[in-house]
Amino acid sequence: MSQTIPDFSAAMTSGQTFQLSGRPAKATVLFFYPKDNTPGCTTENMAFRDLHDKFTAAGAEIYGISRDSLRSHENFKAKLGLPFELISDPDEAVCLAFNVMKMKKMYGKDVRGIERSTFVIDAKGQLVKEWRGVKVPGHVDEVLEFVANLG
Repeated sequence: MSQTIPDFSAAMTSGQTFQLSGRPAKATVLFFYPKDNTPGCTTENMAFRDLHDKFTAAGAEIYGISRDSLRSHENFKAKLGLPFELISDPDEAVCLAFNVMKMKKMYGKDVRGIERSTFVIDAKGQLVKEWRGVKVPGHVDEVLEFVANLG
């Protein structure tokens, strides 16, 4: 499934800019989630937080991405004590590059939003694994297992 991901940069928390090229990690984990401070997204971010040391030990860096503002991300990160940075994508450029914008049903209405998805990119910028339409329970464990077994 290996495909090259085009280089991109985006604003992220802690006043930093994410740049895909030149990431020193063996694996970069990008997880797209719909919205800060919503139940499923909070649970998912806490699961990545709780296993962060194991991801780091496996040579992986984790980044969460949503359309929320940097201000919202900074508050969400502080509230949950997240040890990783959150990428702000208000213009959906990164979301569109990864094709995660979908029509969804919310309270009986059609709404356009982020389909919960996770991507693992190796040190050469190759996409080596993707999960789409993610259900939160057990997902982060599955991602960690994949990253830990990455050559």
